[in-house]
Amino acid sequence: MPFLTSLPTRQAARLLPLAAAAALLTAAPAHADTGKLLLTGGVSSVEGAAGGGISPWAVIGSQATEGEVGVSAYASRAVTRDYGLTAYGVAVGIHDRVELSLGHQNFDTGITGTGLNLPGLRLKQDIVGAKVRVAGDAVLDSDSLMPQIAVGVQFKRLQSSGLDGTLNALGAKRSGADVYVSATKLFLAQGILVNGTLRATKANQGGLLGFGATLGGADNGYEFQPEISVAYLINSKLAVGFEYRAMPNKLQRAGQAAGLGAGLRADDWKDIFIAYAPSKNVSLTAAYVDLGRIVPATTSGRKQTGVYVSAQLAF
Repeated sequence: MPFLTSLPTRQAARLLPLAAAAALLTAAPAHADTGKLLLTGGVSSVEGAAGGGISPWAVIGSQATEGEVGVSAYASRAVTRDYGLTAYGVAVGIHDRVELSLGHQNFDTGITGTGLNLPGLRLKQDIVGAKVRVAGDAVLDSDSLMPQIAVGVQFKRLQSSGLDGTLNALGAKRSGADVYVSATKLFLAQGILVNGTLRATKANQGGLLGFGATLGGADNGYEFQPEISVAYLINSKLAVGFEYRAMPNKLQRAGQAAGLGAGLRADDWKDIFIAYAPSKNVSLTAAYVDLGRIVPATTSGRKQTGVYVSAQLAF
C-alpha cells in the first residue's frame, strides 16, 4: 500500500490538525445534535476503533446518528509490571454507517530494553482504520436477535527504532493490515451488550513487535483470531464488563530458531473494565488488564498485569 510506505512520523501535536478538520465536519449542517444512548456506542480502543478497550465492536464511533457526522478523540494509558503504553487518536463517524480513525501508540519497554541491549527503547506505531456497518442496528434491533454487523480494516506501520535489526533477523515486517468482522448485540431491556470479533492478522502483539516472521520456517500467513466482549449496563451512565482477545504466536517458532526457546511467546489479552459516562460527550474507562507474557526472555516470564485508563470526548 503506497499510503503505508509514505505515512510520516507523528507526535501528539501533529494530530491536532486532523482533530480540527474533524471538528469542522461536525460543525456542518449535519452536526450530531441528538446523539446515541450513553455507552451504547462503546469507547475508543487502543487502536482507535470504537468498541472496548482492546477490541473493536460493530458500533460506529462518535455521537452521530443516521444523517449526521460526528467526531471523537481519546487518550489512553496502560501500565503493566514491566511495560507502559500510551495511545491517542481521533475518529469520525459518518451517518452512523462509516467510521474513519487514526491512532498512535507509544510503547515503552522500560528496563527490559536493557536486556535487549536497547535501553530506553520506545516502539511507536501509527494506525489508520476504517469500519462500515453492513447490517443491523444495535439499538433499533435490541428487541430481536439481529446483531449490528460491521467489517473493518486497520493499516498499521511501526516506526523505525532500535528494534529494526532484530525484526529483520526474525523475518518480521514493520507494516501490515488487520481485517475484521464484528457483531454487536445489545439486549437493551436486560442492560447487556455482547460483541464477537473475528480478526485476520499477522500482527505480533498488535503490531508493536512487527508483523509475521519467517526465521526457522515460521508460519507467515494470516491467522484468524477471536475476540469477545461482554458488558452489563448498571444504569444509563455506568457499565462493567470483560474482554478477551486472542493473540497469534508467530514469533515463538522464530525465537526458537534464534536460540531463545519460548522467549518470544505471546499470550492472549484480557481485561475487566468499568466505564462511566458523566454526559453524552464524555466517557471514562478504567480496567484491570492481563496481557500475558510479552517477550518473556527479557522479563523472566512474568505475566504483564496492570491497569488501564482512558478518556474519550465524542460529539
